[in-house]
Amino acid sequence: MYFEEEDLIMLSALQHYIFCERQCALIHIEQVWAENRLTAEGRIMHERVHEEGNESRGDVRIARGVPLRSLGLGIVGMADVVEFHRVDRNHWQPFPVEYKRGKPKTDDSDKIQLCAQAICLEEMLSVAVPRGALFYGRTRRRFDVLFDDSLRIEVNETAKSVHELIASGITPPAVYEKRCESCSLLGECMPKNMEKRSSVKRYLKQMVEAI
Repeated sequence: MYFEEEDLIMLSALQHYIFCERQCALIHIEQVWAENRLTAEGRIMHERVHEEGNESRGDVRIARGVPLRSLGLGIVGMADVVEFHRVDRNHWQPFPVEYKRGKPKTDDSDKIQLCAQAICLEEMLSVAVPRGALFYGRTRRRFDVLFDDSLRIEVNETAKSVHELIASGITPPAVYEKRCESCSLLGECMPKNMEKRSSVKRYLKQMVEAI
């Protein structure tokens, strides 16, 4: 299955979905966005990386702010950096590198985003992209990521779920969790207030049914 151009979703929606389905819907269905300190720091980091421009270092060519698209996954976006490592005189191996402001996450959201970039490159360039890397600003370390079958399956399943969510046009109800405090949409989502409203609604329904 291949998607039409008008049906493509943002590559970033995959990471939003893994973090929180409601956040993904607020951003990509309701077009709601707000910035906090964390998102501002991340945006500034990406802008600085893109502004550095392309360069060559021996057998490595570095391209920044590379447009990406996959009609197979139905996504469009941009890679922070794509390194091209010389294999031989006429062949170069793409190696995507994604920059993150924080530290490695406990979930696979960053790896899925990076692997999705690799799948875009494979489709665009007709070449295998087996590995990439994540650079974290807080640790100042770079971690290599292998794009194995299990990670690729996870990317495909996530992309499918995001397409279904956006196509439904339905924003999931709010459920407060600890991670909500780091979300830039906390004020717009109001998960604690929504839970209180839901509790009151259930209480009133039970009262009516008891009459």
